[in-house]
Amino acid sequence: MSVELTEYQKEKIEKNRLKALQLRKSKIVAHPYFKDSPCAVECLDKNIIRFEGSKFVDSGGGFLIEEKTGEIENEEIVNIVEDIPPLSIPDQPTCEECKQKFGDSFLLKSFDYNVCDGCRDNEEKHCLITRTDAKNEFLLKDCDLDKREPILKFIVRKNPHNVRWGEMKLYLRKQIEARALEVWGSEEQLEKELELREEKRILAKTKKYNKNMKALRMNVRSSLFNKTTSASHEHDFGPETYNEDEDNYSHTCKTCQYEETFEKM
Repeated sequence: MSVELTEYQKEKIEKNRLKALQLRKSKIVAHPYFKDSPCAVECLDKNIIRFEGSKFVDSGGGFLIEEKTGEIENEEIVNIVEDIPPLSIPDQPTCEECKQKFGDSFLLKSFDYNVCDGCRDNEEKHCLITRTDAKNEFLLKDCDLDKREPILKFIVRKNPHNVRWGEMKLYLRKQIEARALEVWGSEEQLEKELELREEKRILAKTKKYNKNMKALRMNVRSSLFNKTTSASHEHDFGPETYNEDEDNYSHTCKTCQYEETFEKM
């Protein structure tokens, strides 16, 4: 099955062919100082050498300087352009902002996003977001970024806070927002899930705080009890009494009337 090449591919093949031809010609030309060379070398004087229609002047520093004496017979002059030719107009993408054709841009090359450099807005529309912020802010998982098709592109940058830390992966925020809508279905569903997780986080934090404070109060009261009690006296406590307002219990020694307040875990 034959495949038709695009204009860009044809131009690249032709450029490589011309470059190979030039390299080949440079290898088959004998050095002017080589006496046994099949190429005739004519010495005009001790400082000037004529070689195949060109004159070379011995600079005395180990290299020859070519003098322009006219065109060399039966030799084609080839100019090789090193820059890759731009895409032909039919193959160029259209900018989503200005609706104009463009050849190349930062967003196209880095994120496959069709916006030219002139319309790029780094502050708002086309700002970047780190991988960690994308997962936390939009509740995305690693599989949503790395495995869900199409896989999102990213660029790698050094951490600006500390160069010794790991490199950051930066994504295009608009593409992250679009991926979040694919995962959660709508912005309302995403907001609802964010609120639910925030409530769970606050509730868990409150429970942990109350548990730590309760343990601290019990440790303080037990240490005070050990300091105030005498080694010769052993308390004989009466029945326990529950205090609803303080959410604790108390009992009184029958002998010394010492009242102890405590909590039950």
